[in-house]
Amino acid sequence: MLYCANVRRREPTQHVTHGAVAAGHPQTAAAGIEILRQGGNAFDAAIAALLAACVAEATLTSLGGAGFLLAHTATGESVLFDFFSQTPGERRSEREVHFYPVAVDFGDAVQEFHIGPGSMAVPGTVAGVFHIHGRLGRLPMAKVAAPAIELARRGLEIDPFQSFCRGILEPILLATPGARALFVPQGHLQKPGEPWAAPELADTLDWLVAEGPDVFYRGEIAHRLVADSERLGGHLTAKDLRTYRVIEREPLRWPYRDRSLLTNPAPSAGGTLICFALQLLSHFDIGTLRFGTAAHLELLTEVMRLTDEARRADFKRQDNTFLSPVVLDRYGSRLRRHWGSTTHISVLDAEGNAASVTSTNGEGSAYVIPGTGIMINNMLGEEDLHPEGFDQWPVGRRIASMMAPSIVLRDGEPEIVLGSGGSKRIRTALLQVLANLIDFQMPLAQAIASPRIHWENHILHLEPDLQPPLHLEDSSAVLWREQNFYFGGVHTVRRTGQGLEAEGDHRRSGTALLL
Repeated sequence: MLYCANVRRREPTQHVTHGAVAAGHPQTAAAGIEILRQGGNAFDAAIAALLAACVAEATLTSLGGAGFLLAHTATGESVLFDFFSQTPGERRSEREVHFYPVAVDFGDAVQEFHIGPGSMAVPGTVAGVFHIHGRLGRLPMAKVAAPAIELARRGLEIDPFQSFCRGILEPILLATPGARALFVPQGHLQKPGEPWAAPELADTLDWLVAEGPDVFYRGEIAHRLVADSERLGGHLTAKDLRTYRVIEREPLRWPYRDRSLLTNPAPSAGGTLICFALQLLSHFDIGTLRFGTAAHLELLTEVMRLTDEARRADFKRQDNTFLSPVVLDRYGSRLRRHWGSTTHISVLDAEGNAASVTSTNGEGSAYVIPGTGIMINNMLGEEDLHPEGFDQWPVGRRIASMMAPSIVLRDGEPEIVLGSGGSKRIRTALLQVLANLIDFQMPLAQAIASPRIHWENHILHLEPDLQPPLHLEDSSAVLWREQNFYFGGVHTVRRTGQGLEAEGDHRRSGTALLL
């Protein structure tokens, strides 16, 4: 395994004090740990892990994607770095745009996405990496990017989860010559244990280290992307790339029990909706319920249902009144009467720095920038992000994401660093893990591995070992045959009195490494 010297996989009882990384792939976590070992801080490690994820988890994230990093520094500064996608500044006519649907089969559920050049939004990952590194990093970028560059050049064995992802995304990965050259260079999708490398991506990372982000947003890479966007039916222009900026935001801070949650603020929806759901839960002593009982599941289902209803009725991207007492009391009183949802990296270092970063490429647009190994996102093609309709997005606007990288503070110090991929399931996955840790006081491994539910569109999805409550009103239930990445991947690091512990979510091939 690359970059695994002096590290060890986490055993349930291990605690250390030098640093911990939880991520969606062993190579992603190993890159972060290697940078900590070299004297980097949590933010260097998070950037290194994110770049490595663009190789090891190439079906989930990309330099052509976007994301958020929530930072809490050892000096007490908290900042949310928004490098999410932006809508293009102009919308081409429908007849000019190449934009079409594909179905993604999760096994027990099917979700439709749209791809093609017309699905591409302005990518933010490259800008985010360089901005955060300049703001909080310690080691030179050449060192921080080195693990990802070596991984892309030498390659890796495809693990079962990435093989599964490639299988369900087959319609996208085979859709264009560029995608086929990147993902199926030998003419077939890789099976577990088969090798895969991305030498063009390694060269691109070297290029970025040498010349900085301008080569992507103003230089040769931008020229290739813009020329193909115009020729092939996309919306992206040179101005869209040239004017893209990372935004620093004050994190949303919300009390829960004796802790404070830091998470992603508006205009993104995910963090706000998690705080809304936690506030509804706070009216009940959920820890007195037995996990998985009808009473527990009925409460969770109703909290999810009311949160979704409130989102549709009351949530506005720039409106802070969603978390006002008036709105919360309106839904909280209904709950009390009635009751009687990408990839993620979490890092803690020895100095007390915490980094929580969630990134995504959507499902990928199937367009690959020639000669770079970079597939661009399909953020304009995700129904989750555009409930008003695919042809109704406002121009030149940050897209509202469900991503919610989060940090839990206890007595002002970072205790838990967590987040998840999973689209609409991010907020429900994080809600349940937070309740497992804080209310049920579960060990970290149990809190992550426990079965989950998700309520959406009058359907309650349940993982194995859970039974639907009797009172579902107008909802139906889907009993999944096995735990599935549909329910998110909550990769988590926690500080305890004995040191640091970490856990990767097996649903998304999660790995935890300790230094």
